[in-house]
Amino acid sequence: MSNTNKSKVYRLTGLGILTAIIVVLQVLTTYFPTKPFAITLALIPIVIGAAIFGPKAGAYLGAVFSVVVIAMCIFGADVGGAMVWNANPFLCVVVCLLKGTAAGFVSGLVYTALAKKNEIAGAACAAVLSPIVNTGIFALGMIFLFRPVLEAWAGGSDILVYALTGLMGVNFLVELGVNIVLVPVVVQILKAVKKNIA
Repeated sequence: MSNTNKSKVYRLTGLGILTAIIVVLQVLTTYFPTKPFAITLALIPIVIGAAIFGPKAGAYLGAVFSVVVIAMCIFGADVGGAMVWNANPFLCVVVCLLKGTAAGFVSGLVYTALAKKNEIAGAACAAVLSPIVNTGIFALGMIFLFRPVLEAWAGGSDILVYALTGLMGVNFLVELGVNIVLVPVVVQILKAVKKNIA
């Protein structure tokens, strides 16, 4: 088998494994008792894939995550997501696809740019930016496209304060914290992968 074919097989296998991990993690975390939205733990495999295979692969893995989120909204497994879906299915799909795909793509871009000088800095920045992009796009989507839903959840309180504290607060902090804590693991995985493909 030529090096080109080995590289393609390696890429397809790696992306297949990461795809499966993302699907399983996102489905499982949907059933954690967090309101109104499930905590996302699927961002780390997205960051790993983006770092190993590049920004386009990160975008693909982010899109996979988004499709699972949309499915959970449709089937009502994610209560908050189901409310957003019921309010406007098309815009729900747009926001979900945009936030996940962008989180993966940005992770890949940042890692690629920074890892040349410092792999740890590249992995850390990619891991930190992934939940920031994911949650930031989601929050903007809720504020500008789903304002009535947000107002209903806020129960009369200021929707911007509610979006930052109630809607995103705990989930975002947990997602960011998990990504930060797992940066050393990500770095070790990347070193092992690079060693094996060198």
